[in-house]
Amino acid sequence: MKKVLVIYFSQSGQLLDISKNITQDLENSKEVEVSYYEIKLKKEYPFPWDKKTFYNTFPETFLQVPTDLEDLNNPVLQVKYDLIILSYQVWYLTPSIPINSFLNTSEAYSLLKNTPVITVIGCRNMWIMAQEKMKKLLVKNKATLVGNIALVDRHINHISVITILHWMMTGKKTKYLGIFPKPGVSDKDIKESRKFGNVILYSLKNNTFENLQDKLVEKDAVKIKSFLIVMDKRANILFGKWANFINSKGEANSDKRQPFIKLFSIYLSIAIWMIAPIVFLLFLLTFIPLSGSRKRDKKYYSSVQLKKD
Repeated sequence: MKKVLVIYFSQSGQLLDISKNITQDLENSKEVEVSYYEIKLKKEYPFPWDKKTFYNTFPETFLQVPTDLEDLNNPVLQVKYDLIILSYQVWYLTPSIPINSFLNTSEAYSLLKNTPVITVIGCRNMWIMAQEKMKKLLVKNKATLVGNIALVDRHINHISVITILHWMMTGKKTKYLGIFPKPGVSDKDIKESRKFGNVILYSLKNNTFENLQDKLVEKDAVKIKSFLIVMDKRANILFGKWANFINSKGEANSDKRQPFIKLFSIYLSIAIWMIAPIVFLLFLLTFIPLSGSRKRDKKYYSSVQLKKD
């Protein structure tokens, strides 16, 4: 009997729906036993979010500062698994605080050491650099990354910004004003994510994960857009400066840093609505000269490899 564990944190339930669809064929197999572990925080984040909390989580998220967790003595964490599916959200271009916090525990190290891992991402659109950070966390835990599946909101950038804010601030995955598309990963993509399960099941039964990611990519497990790679990298540089600057002004939730959090929220709006289009224009102007480099980037970010520093 093959043992599989799904580790997740999902406020709205979307990521759990994705995970359950992916594992449907595994759960239907008489040769596989699938267990679930939900990461639980001692101090939960609100859902729906309020604006102050949403922006105030930025420095600790980006700087990957862990928070305290509960339920680390859960019996499912004491078992040795043949495969672990790690489902996570992207917050501020970084693995979310809950998943980062879990991966910084001794329990995670014992669980993940020498174990094949598949990452499953549910996010708006930019996940490339978050996955690079995830790869490093897995290396730290001596896990073996064998696959990655990234499901995103397929609508254009500015539309998805409006709809995701509506979802996060109201808790309702509905059409904003009745005219915008539903936010998040589409119901169709969530339902069709079951197709990845057969590929995973085959590798699991045959004890070989060597070419799993190639097979997942063939089924569109990841779709790389060159422009979003550029945006993600540049935004990470700027976010790093902001996070360190705000962090130097006071501890989390302190009144001292609130004016700077407000300043960051204004900057973020300007970056999304004004700077991003300029970056896109520059991207188009350099598209042909840098086409070779972008092809290499797409191949690398579609893989489970980690570049050496």
